Amino acid sequence: MPAQIATATPVAHAGLLGLGVYRPRRVVPNAEIVEQINSSDEWIKTRSGIAARRWADKDETIISMSTEAARNALAASGIAAEQIDTVVLATSSQMVLGPSAGAVVATELGMHDTAAFDVSAGCAGFCYGLANAANLVRSGQARYVLVIGVERLSDLLDPADRTTAFIFADGAGAVVVGPAEAEGIGPVAWGSDGSQTKAIKQDKDFQEYFAEVAEAEATGGTTVRPYIRMNGQAVFRWAVTFLEKACREALDVAGVTADQLDAFVPHQANMRIIDALIKALSIPEGVAVARDIVETGNTSAASIPMAMEELLRSGAAKPGDTALLLGFGAGLAYAGQVVSLPRIG
Repeated sequence: MPAQIATATPVAHAGLLGLGVYRPRRVVPNAEIVEQINSSDEWIKTRSGIAARRWADKDETIISMSTEAARNALAASGIAAEQIDTVVLATSSQMVLGPSAGAVVATELGMHDTAAFDVSAGCAGFCYGLANAANLVRSGQARYVLVIGVERLSDLLDPADRTTAFIFADGAGAVVVGPAEAEGIGPVAWGSDGSQTKAIKQDKDFQEYFAEVAEAEATGGTTVRPYIRMNGQAVFRWAVTFLEKACREALDVAGVTADQLDAFVPHQANMRIIDALIKALSIPEGVAVARDIVETGNTSAASIPMAMEELLRSGAAKPGDTALLLGFGAGLAYAGQVVSLPRIG
């Protein structure tokens, strides 16, 4: 007779217990970058809504920013680092393939023998990580999970690229996910469209780059390092035509309607996309809408936790409010869920 394999003891509900962020010290206003991209402050604001962004200094690394955001999230949640069973870290800008940034952050926080892994899902990465964390908790596989979204996208920017140099930025946000008395994280609505990979991507892989370097060394030529490139029009068309469906699916699977929302926290990609989604979903005027992009720029996987924190810090929303999160971007990929907003550190 085959052995009877035991299963973990599930719990009924998972929730966001605490939220923390790290914003880099350096504030970069539009005036600092317009000359290199032959643009203007007015043009940037009109196209994106961005007035300034944060770019990390040398000592503000993927690891250090993640660690500080995580410490703030742990403090807000009242959960100690040694109680965390799993670390899930979402990023697209870690410049090494291994070890995982999540494992290094876990050690920096004083954790021992803690499961940790990284998620690569572009600007949807945090919501992908959150979905996995909630499922780990509900299944009983983990009691407390630390989810981190972090980027140093300034490392991947061509300063003369008019399509990207003013958009992308740096920062980190983290949440602690754990058991809750009532459901605090709705089922995820997620998906991807690999036919749209050219919309946002690194313009060459490292094998191509190394081959170019070798040829340049042999011939005395020059080469250009890989940069992130974006077709803004393609992303905008995809976003305004497809993401309404994604938002409605996230609301439907959570059993929540738009008029029951207290807050809407979309990925901070572009103010015009945010406004288009508000209109398409008929979001009521009283719903607080995250617009952290104005002062923070597009921080990809860090965008949603940082935008949540700004809403809570400003008083536009409060812990316990019902919010719709929606991450979307490179892949092209999306993920969204309805949540109860956490406490902030």
